[in-house]
Amino acid sequence: MIHRVSIPTPFRVGDVNAYLIEDDPLTLVDVGPGSARSLVALEAGLAALGRSVEELERIVITHQHADHLGLVDIVADRSGAAVCALDELVPILEDWSGYAERNDRFAQRLLRRHGLPEVVVITLGAVTRGYRAWGAGAAVSEVLRDGGELAFAGRSFTAYHRPGHSPTDTIFFDERGGDLIAGDHLLRQISSNPLVSLSPTGDPEDERPHALATYMASMRATRELPAGTVFPGHGDPFTDHAALIDERFAMHERRAQKFAALIASAPRTAHEIAVETWGQTALTQALLTISEVLGHVDLLIERGDVIETDHDGVVRFTTT
Repeated sequence: MIHRVSIPTPFRVGDVNAYLIEDDPLTLVDVGPGSARSLVALEAGLAALGRSVEELERIVITHQHADHLGLVDIVADRSGAAVCALDELVPILEDWSGYAERNDRFAQRLLRRHGLPEVVVITLGAVTRGYRAWGAGAAVSEVLRDGGELAFAGRSFTAYHRPGHSPTDTIFFDERGGDLIAGDHLLRQISSNPLVSLSPTGDPEDERPHALATYMASMRATRELPAGTVFPGHGDPFTDHAALIDERFAMHERRAQKFAALIASAPRTAHEIAVETWGQTALTQALLTISEVLGHVDLLIERGDVIETDHDGVVRFTTT
């Protein structure tokens, strides 16, 4: 049996879902952000199911974002549970602060290169550093690999690496029962945003990944799974994941064409495209909107419709 435990977050996405799998070992998938309010909600949710933090035997983390892993140190310490994660996620869990600092530097460099004013970059850097407190790390005692087994006494899930929303996204599929624990890989209420992030062992000077193209490849692979019920990281469980994925592909194509039209009218930086599309949000949610623009422009570049040019260290996009 899979039980949802809803946990509040300080982020715009709203509550995050943790999932209690009542089997042997008693397992919690994701834990919520690192705050007293979130811990109280987790404790209350488990208590409503007749369980407690101390009874947990295994903690599984789906990906690297703070709203999913922030309580991992506290929950692991109180329960003595084994912490289980994909091999790609291990370097982040075992050096949360170090990775967060490198990723912040990577993000600031990315924002500068794509046209954000320096004062905004500095301000956002201070805000982002504050977010680190919502996350935490822990020693990983069970390392999963892509295609590996997450075993229980009464059932088994296959772990699949599905990067895109983050470099470390992992889904868990019960091939016999059809249940799919998706983390943030698939969300129905909102589209899962492919964030441009530093790789788990990367350097802040690394070239940026093509997050949307990676995410679309991951969705194609997930579409082929004969999934029944999908248990997402946010929002209610749902069915018919293939139809949702088709909707997401259509949405991304519409957005790519919108950006193509803007670039055709005049060369633009990613930040200029973001401002024209989202207004003030392009400043307050700069990494999100820049990631969104870059992902779709990458598709246009791959098709040969757009090229990237460098002007004194700032990238502009123009039609071919």
